Amino acid sequence: MTAHTPTEHSPLASLEQWEDDLLIRYPEPNAAQPEHKAKEEYRNYDDPERDTVREFYRLNHKYQTYDFVMEKEREFLKFDKKEMPVWGAMEFLNTLVDDSDPDIELDQLQHLLQTAEAIRADGHPDWFVLTGFLHDMGKVLCLFGEPQWAVVGDTFPVGCAHSDKIVYPEFFADNPDTYDERFNTKFGVYEPNCGLKNVHMSWGHDEYLYQITKDYLPEPALYMIRYHSFYAQHREHAYDHLMDDHDRAMFKWVKAFNPYDLYSKSPKPPVVSELKPYYEDLIAKYLPATVRL
Repeated sequence: MTAHTPTEHSPLASLEQWEDDLLIRYPEPNAAQPEHKAKEEYRNYDDPERDTVREFYRLNHKYQTYDFVMEKEREFLKFDKKEMPVWGAMEFLNTLVDDSDPDIELDQLQHLLQTAEAIRADGHPDWFVLTGFLHDMGKVLCLFGEPQWAVVGDTFPVGCAHSDKIVYPEFFADNPDTYDERFNTKFGVYEPNCGLKNVHMSWGHDEYLYQITKDYLPEPALYMIRYHSFYAQHREHAYDHLMDDHDRAMFKWVKAFNPYDLYSKSPKPPVVSELKPYYEDLIAKYLPATVRL
């Protein structure tokens, strides 16, 4: 595998910088929000061009090749890094707390509880609430040495032509798959309307968590987890030619989840000790006592 410099490994100040950039790219004025800062006030850095985000995507689009994804699937889907309870995995994730975040001083666990509590307040099923709580757990990849651009970022299919609806499509000029006849046609290695279950997505926390939970959660939850960063499809409809009718029906759940994923940040911290019993019971209802990472 390619060795990366420290700057290539971590171009962003924090993983959340990518998520806050989404608020600029995909504003939703009609989305219900708690009483806190307006979306346009998030991530008020002095750099209006968001150069670090551009650099993040330059690296993401250069290195996320079909062969890279195959290698990461072989490496991480053995699940031989750690084994622990889900709540323990969330506490493990808390080591990703970033002091440079200017928007919010909550750790990862508190942010995920905010997301889940917003979903619960709107009366959604308990598996939907649990999905909100779990959806970023795959970011533990960073704690296993993965570069940021292989953990977060908008996801997209590999093994076929890159859509110009993907953010910063010009950076795919540095991706060798762009020039590989196996991968640079509309369908590439896939068949028309083959279904996303047969499509390999760029590597990151979405696919990783899907693979961890796929035997335990309802299918709508799995679609939310696996495709919540697939903005080129659920916002831009760029890959309809790979989707089947079942995918189209299930993507209503991905779209329902998206506002909670983007707009749940609040400076008011949840009281973890009060919420922990509820979420531990909810975890026990759907997941085994320990999960392998």
